Amino acid sequence: MSSPCDPQHAPAGDVGAALMMVDSRLKAIHAGKTETDPEQQALIDQFTASLGPKGANDVLDGACTLIFMFMQWLRLAYEQQDEDVIAYVVPNLVGSMRMMPKSVRPEAIPTMAGLLVAAGTGLSPNLWRKQYGFWTESEMTPLEVTAFLLAEHINRLTDDPDFATRMITKALSEYQD
Repeated sequence: MSSPCDPQHAPAGDVGAALMMVDSRLKAIHAGKTETDPEQQALIDQFTASLGPKGANDVLDGACTLIFMFMQWLRLAYEQQDEDVIAYVVPNLVGSMRMMPKSVRPEAIPTMAGLLVAAGTGLSPNLWRKQYGFWTESEMTPLEVTAFLLAEHINRLTDDPDFATRMITKALSEYQD
């Protein structure tokens, strides 16, 4: 029986733009820049403003697609070790988010944990979330943080700081061929 949260029913969104945002944040953190550069923030704000409502929604869907793809990769990686992705990834990411109170408010953490569980069990994170209403402004940064932390988790597992970005870029290029 098909679930209304089955990924086949979900829009992929603008995965490229979402990946660009996550990748730029990864590169900044690895360069030792923990605070957002004002010039970079101005470019991000300008880019976001140029999207309009539909474009912003597409990037939101793209971020959820990234989370789904990252969790599927992690699920396969952990299953090869006879381990459960939810048992290893969700507590790790929740713990990390709890240490980021300026970026992730405590009330957003259960939603992000739910997104991870949904994606880890093969459900679309954006369709799962939409069951509970529209996304809120206060969930945007935690969503970006979730995608970032998943990419960083994959990069640490593979001991390759660009693995997660390359994996998605390769999947996107194969999809377009």
